[in-house]
Amino acid sequence: MAGFIHNKLDMKLLCLYILTHAAGPIDFATLTDLAMCDGGVDYFQFAEAVSELLSSGHASREGDMYSPTDKGRRDSDAGESSLSPVIRARCDRRLAPLNEALRRKAQVRASVEPGGDGWQVALSLDDDQGPLFSLTLLAPSQEEGQRVADHFLAHPDRVYNGVLGALLTDEKGDDPS
Repeated sequence: MAGFIHNKLDMKLLCLYILTHAAGPIDFATLTDLAMCDGGVDYFQFAEAVSELLSSGHASREGDMYSPTDKGRRDSDAGESSLSPVIRARCDRRLAPLNEALRRKAQVRASVEPGGDGWQVALSLDDDQGPLFSLTLLAPSQEEGQRVADHFLAHPDRVYNGVLGALLTDEKGDDPS
């Protein structure tokens, strides 16, 4: 067998390593892609290992998203050294861009809820230090509110910079500083 993953236990440890080192819940396709980092990984063995991790309470699934449980985190920490350092390094390299995207996504939030005479649209943006921007608007319809929320989620920097630009310029359009 080629690679460092040789049996189901190795596969389970690999899956737990990925789940515990991901910055948030991930879907099955992403977990699969990350797990295929070694020639010893067999898809069917992988799928069976994920199913067994769910059954044993080491991982949980909410909708399409998978994450480790506290039990899974403990066992991953205890068994991590059993994984080859080469595999851990490959996983870490492959997880880096995903974790950056998950962190960024967690920093930008929008919700649309019924409220008052329309729909409350709550927008917020955090940076690494904490809250950066928060705005609540009233939209006349759920569709309009969702459109505002979707635009904010797609371009939070434009909204933030636009609001700052409007607040920091005088009536003539000049920067007062």
